[in-house]
Order: sequence, then C-alpha cells, then structure tokens
Amino acid sequence: MSPTPASDESQDRVESAEVAALLPMLRRIVAARVGLHPAAEDIVQETLLRVLTAEDRIQPGMLEPYAITTVRNVIATMWRANDREARNQHRMHDPSEPDVAEELLVASEEQSAIAEALQRLTDRERQILLAHEVGGQATQSLADETGSTAGAVAAQLKRTRARLRVEYVLALEGIEPPTDRCRPVLLALSSADRRRQREVDAGRHLLECAVCARLSEPLLGRGPVRHDEINVTITADPDIVAARQAARELAVEAGFTGTDLTMLATAVSEVARNIVRFASGGEVSIELLDRPRTGIRVVARDTGPGIRDIDRALQDGFSTYQGLGLGLPGSRRLMDEFSIVSEPGQGTTVTMTKWIEKKG
Repeated sequence: MSPTPASDESQDRVESAEVAALLPMLRRIVAARVGLHPAAEDIVQETLLRVLTAEDRIQPGMLEPYAITTVRNVIATMWRANDREARNQHRMHDPSEPDVAEELLVASEEQSAIAEALQRLTDRERQILLAHEVGGQATQSLADETGSTAGAVAAQLKRTRARLRVEYVLALEGIEPPTDRCRPVLLALSSADRRRQREVDAGRHLLECAVCARLSEPLLGRGPVRHDEINVTITADPDIVAARQAARELAVEAGFTGTDLTMLATAVSEVARNIVRFASGGEVSIELLDRPRTGIRVVARDTGPGIRDIDRALQDGFSTYQGLGLGLPGSRRLMDEFSIVSEPGQGTTVTMTKWIEKKG
C-alpha cells in the first residue's frame, strides 16, 4: 500500500479543520429549526457537501456565512417539499411534481425583480446590454456605433452584467443595502474581481454585515474555480497548523525550497496565531502570484479589538501575552513585503509577500 502524498495529507488536514469548525454550528442551527426530526443529520451532511463543493469559489471570511445560508436553504427546501406532499396526498399524481400555482408565483416574482433591476441601470448600460443580449448585436457593431472599441464594449458589458446580478438579488429580496459599502462589495463579488475585492476589503465586510453575507451566496459562483489560492478560517489552534500547511503546499508548487519555504511557513503561523490569541476569529488567504514575478502573498484578516499603537506592536520584544513566537516583528523580517492596517474596535489586516526568483 503506497503512502498518501504529502499534498493530499495537508489538504485533508485543512478540510478536517474547516469541517470541525462548521459541524457544531450547523447542528445547533438544525436543532433549533427542526428539533429531533429524523432528517436532521441528513440536513447537516447535505450542507457540508454543498459547502465543500463550493469551497474553491468562497472568498476569505465567507465560509461560515455561506454555510449558515446554505443550511437555512436546505431546511426551507425540506419544509416546502413536506408541505407540497401534504397538499397533494389526495391527488392521483406524484406529490413530488411541482405545484403549478407555486411555480407561476415564483416566476412572476423573478420577472418583476429582473424588470426592476434593469430600471436601476443607466440608460447607456441598459441600451447596450439589451442590444447585445436581446438584439444579438455584436460587440464590434456596438463599438462602431459608440465610437469605442470591441474590447471596451466587452468590458462594459461584463461590468453591466455584474451590476445587473447585484440589483436583481436586491430587488428579489426587496431590500436596500444597509451601508454605503454594501453595493461596492457585492459588485466586486458579482464580477469575480479579486483585486477589487481586496480594495473594498470584501472579506472583512462580509464578516461584519449579515445582510451582505446572505446576499453574497448567489454571487459566489461567478467566475472560474481558482486553484492558486487557499483560504483558511482561523478560530482555534488547529487552524494555525492548517494555515501553515496550506502555505507550504502552495509555496512548494510555486518553487520555494529550503530556508525561504521555512521562513514563509513560520510567518504564516505567526499571523494566524495572532488571530487566535487576540481576535474572536478571522481568516488567512494564501495566494500564488505569477505576474510576472513569482511569489506568495498572504493576507491575514480579523475583526478583533485592533491595535492601538502599530509602531510599538512592531518593535522586537513587544507582546501582550506570554508567548514564545516571533510575533509581528518577526513576520515582517521573514517576508519581503509587509504592511498592516488596524483600527481600534475594527480589527486588523496584515498583508505580506515573499518573492522567489525563477532560475533560468
């Protein structure tokens, strides 16, 4: 029997840590909503399966909100199926057959939401989108009419579709975003724009805003599945090990070896340990960069008490707990680039990068 590859073992550890973090929460939600229903554990397992299936598309900090939304949807689906079966018991056809009146109602609500979302676009956005999607007009033809280029029109169509998806979700839910930050975050998610998501700090916002955490679920599936980024939710000591292993796995793929590999893994351990010690939770995102230099970027984000004096926190020997780790000063020395943003009561975000020179 051949040994399991190291990469498979590290991935299993990451998934085990995430599952261990989600299971108690999911079981509490299910117990509160369905009690001792025979299908309770099936609901939990179905939720885990859906979360694991979408894991590669879930942005940092979204795993728990995504799981909560998913389990609620699974429960709602079960109750709807039970109600439909009860209503159709007297009929002579399969009770699992969709109820026509219910289908018509849902279709009507969706159609109204689409119409409202279209009205929220600008005249120019709506005109170009409808000409392309409904009228079948090519991007080059639209570019000729507007004095633009086909590439610029295609980019505008992509942005318009992303905005339309956001406005559709808002209209369907019948709500307005509670803060000015909500729409930019939802738009960055809808367009699958990773750079824009970092600029608007989407991960932190979804940790803080329950409304956007719920609305983000239908937007998370946009864009291709990425295999060059690993996101680890940090809540307890085992997650520190998971983050370190994830960083090593991606770094080996990038070509890191020896001392550089050790320094990177150690720095990731330190920032993850800070989240466990000083915050109620957070996440660490490890991303492989290859544009054009090759490296690993690590973003550690939490919603803890924040750091009042960043300069002092970056001094060697400063610590608010009796630990033996290197802390933030050590992490900064180990990495090639390091920055920290923190506000008291708002949490902390550490961004650091380690570069590797490709050998010719």
